Amino acid sequence: MNDQDIHADRTAKKIRILLADDHALVRRGVRLILDREPDLEVVAEAGDGAEALAMARAHDVDLAVLDIAMPRLTGLQAARELTTLKPGLRILMLTMHDNEQYLFQALKAGAGGYVLKSVADRDLVAACRAAMRDEPFLYPGAVTALIRNYLDRARHGEEAPEQLLTPREEEVLKLVAEGHSSKEIAELLFISVKTVQRHRENLLHKLGLRDRLELTRYAIRAGLVEP
Repeated sequence: MNDQDIHADRTAKKIRILLADDHALVRRGVRLILDREPDLEVVAEAGDGAEALAMARAHDVDLAVLDIAMPRLTGLQAARELTTLKPGLRILMLTMHDNEQYLFQALKAGAGGYVLKSVADRDLVAACRAAMRDEPFLYPGAVTALIRNYLDRARHGEEAPEQLLTPREEEVLKLVAEGHSSKEIAELLFISVKTVQRHRENLLHKLGLRDRLELTRYAIRAGLVEP
């Protein structure tokens, strides 16, 4: 096999990555980490969760690396949508939050790994390769949290409580709180305006709230949007 054949073979086996983070500087740094590896290539970038969905539709990608805290759709919400849109797509969450709640939500959303930005230069490349082998990748503190959570639930004979809101209701709530109109929300989520309005009514009823302002306050408390 000559050099040209070897190069073609390496190119064919590259892991094609979609990178989503709302900070351009972070994306640039993460891209530098990934693109310097011979088997990894960032082929699409997004500045928020909704754009990540659009990029996933437009590009042939193997792996999505998603920041958790993003406008329009969070990384968690985008992950849930992506697992439905592209069932074979692997997903990693990249976050500054060493937070058990986010960790459990990420795993429930379909992520195969949880990488802290503070150690991305050390862990991210290994996490990408692990994801493509269908192996979970968690930082040591996350493993401890999972074990502790399992043992606590087993000790008390408890199951994890069901979420009050459905994933779709949570997506609509975030967009309402960010000030988007029903028409804009319908376009972002690829649903009808009538469906958006029904979700808003359900949210108000479920949460015992009266209007958009109270929904926004609830979304801030729930960590869906920043105050």
